[in-house]
Amino acid sequence: MSENTTATLPERVNTRPVTPDVLDVQDFNERIVGAYNDGTAEMELPADESTLRSFIPAGTGALRDFSYIAPEIPLLNSENCVGCMECVTECPDTAILGKVVPKSQLEAELAKISDPAERERYAKQFAKTTKYWSVYEKKGQEPGFFGIFVDPTKCKGCAECVDACGNHGALSMLKKDDGIIKGFQRSWNFYRKLPETPKEFINEKLLSDMMLAERSMLFVGGAGSCMGCGEATALRMMLAATGFVYGKESMGIVNSTGCSTVYASTYPYNPYLVPWTNSLFENAPADAMGVRARWNQMGWNKKRLWVIGGDGAMLDIGFQSLSRMLASGMDIKVLVLDTQVYSNTGGQSSTATFRGQNTKFSAHGTAIQGKAERRKELSQICMMHPDTFVAQVSCALGNHFYKAIMAANEYDGPAVVNVYTTCQPEHGVGDNMAMHQSKLAVDTRAFPVLIYDPRKGGKLSERLNLQGNPAMKDDWYKDPKTGELFDFTMFARSEGRFSKHFDKDGRPSDVILAANQERLENWRLLQELAGII
Repeated sequence: MSENTTATLPERVNTRPVTPDVLDVQDFNERIVGAYNDGTAEMELPADESTLRSFIPAGTGALRDFSYIAPEIPLLNSENCVGCMECVTECPDTAILGKVVPKSQLEAELAKISDPAERERYAKQFAKTTKYWSVYEKKGQEPGFFGIFVDPTKCKGCAECVDACGNHGALSMLKKDDGIIKGFQRSWNFYRKLPETPKEFINEKLLSDMMLAERSMLFVGGAGSCMGCGEATALRMMLAATGFVYGKESMGIVNSTGCSTVYASTYPYNPYLVPWTNSLFENAPADAMGVRARWNQMGWNKKRLWVIGGDGAMLDIGFQSLSRMLASGMDIKVLVLDTQVYSNTGGQSSTATFRGQNTKFSAHGTAIQGKAERRKELSQICMMHPDTFVAQVSCALGNHFYKAIMAANEYDGPAVVNVYTTCQPEHGVGDNMAMHQSKLAVDTRAFPVLIYDPRKGGKLSERLNLQGNPAMKDDWYKDPKTGELFDFTMFARSEGRFSKHFDKDGRPSDVILAANQERLENWRLLQELAGII
């Protein structure tokens, strides 16, 4: 096992029996996870009860080490840090976290370190920000130092945190070597020994602060998702918003077959700290109906139950099951990870695929230039179901995303949250681009955000809110400084899946122009439903 693993496992004992009725978590971590970490699992491990029953204890992903897979790791320049928490929010792997430590407490902790160089190293991880220092100092209260720390065993080097930091310039990528990794591990261990951020520093009106609370950290990392995976960020944010309000003991997950099954349950690693089950591609909502009914029988009516699935599972083969669940009126929430493609099975098109997109089963050729059909709009369809809360969200718009999740949880009935999730390999974009492309999808009307809340009134226009989209009354958004038009053609030009539709001079094909018009028609329909036009 790598010395950089966050949790040190005791020496494995292969003779210890596994109890058939109760999974021995300590034994699992020592014997099974230990064998996978040191590479001896294939040679040593017998088939046993835990494998037979497909049980994986909560949070075993914390024991997984990804420090070897990327040549670079993010480095903090605390002088430029403003405490915005964007890097923490957008990281798909729970590899970069923040913490606020009161002034006297941090000074006391640093005083315990005898090595001046090491003490200075830890001190540089903290900043005096306006948000956590100056505001409290002006109030006559003890201010707090804000620190950002990177777990080298969970970071995959996607650099999305650097992009999320934007113009602040507080993060940059640093080339790794053994000394760098060991230094980062010591800093991470120092972070873990510090107490939790005091509640007085967590402003519940600033929803980004939720990830300062340990009860929000229900995704420990260690998932086998791709570098920069847009889905994993959405899962972390949903769990954070739910855990912050309800706690980890008050929710569960039913997961459809798909990428989220593979990367979050690659035996023996599980990134979740909440109970969850994998179901088949087409029936996760039906499975959840059974769970909800049983929970209600047990008096667990207030426990939050989330169904997770991709656009293939929810818009295609599993749509009938989803529709039946919505019609039932049961208090079940659905998170649709919309990648516009069947990512898990090699990139086939789904009914969520954009027109003109190059995928398997809709390959770009001389006769057919990518996907010929219009995209199916799940949100509009779900709005037509009785008393159903619906939201369409982007991880790049953090406050809007969190508000949608919290409103869905509060809603007494079925709720669907459809989130744009970048799939770097299938979309043809860089590993660091999930947040950027998700924001661009909103700005170009490729994926407008919305919240439809039946509690807001009896009319569609009262229930449907398009706030979060730029230039809501216009057809397209224009950059106020440059005048550049943000339309679907602009979006398509930025991604490899549409690259064959542009000639050497950048001129779009007729298919892209038709797709551009179709996206405009969809936006105008939403404007009409919301009473804007």
